[in-house]
Amino acid sequence: MKIHITSVFVDDQAKAERFYVDKLGFVKKHDIPLGEDRWLTLVSPEAPEGTELLLEPGKHPAVPPYKTALVADGIPVAQFLVDDVHAEYKRLRDLGVTFTQEPAEMGTVTTAVLDDTCGNLIQIIQMN
Repeated sequence: MKIHITSVFVDDQAKAERFYVDKLGFVKKHDIPLGEDRWLTLVSPEAPEGTELLLEPGKHPAVPPYKTALVADGIPVAQFLVDDVHAEYKRLRDLGVTFTQEPAEMGTVTTAVLDDTCGNLIQIIQMN
């Protein structure tokens, strides 16, 4: 068994697409219109056949309180692996990305947490 698709609930798919593609560097895999929304998945350019990230419309009534609670407690909804957290932190900060946690050494990993502008916190992680 493998993880094929995972999702992040977003407030606005177009805004999320711009952030995840233009800032984080993911590439669009699927973009299929589904009424008002889209089946919109992204992949890492380093693994185009790897796990897809679905930018899931957050319209279900349970989503806003769920996202609000996670953000209030500082809990990231997803974690993305990077080669160098410090370099990625600098690159993203230079692009105007807001971080809620600067790079921090945590034993065998280094992490930082950013705001995806769509109601989520995302953690970037480097394996030390």
